[in-house]
Amino acid sequence: MHNDSIETLLLRHYGSAAPAPTGLEATLVASVRQEARTIERQTRHADMWSERPISRRRVLRLVAFGVANRPAFY
Repeated sequence: MHNDSIETLLLRHYGSAAPAPTGLEATLVASVRQEARTIERQTRHADMWSERPISRRRVLRLVAFGVANRPAFY
């Protein structure tokens, strides 16, 4: 079901004679734009971290805190 198109899901939920919900297009457009902004923000953060020089001390601190915060059993 997660691979169904939006049209298929709407037909399944509302039937073929029912009109599309009001504001559906605006909601979908807003959702797609929000997702694009999120992806852009994540890409900028990844680029920033990959281009930014990082000291050995900072790396050791990140690793130490990562190991310290990891559960004992997994």
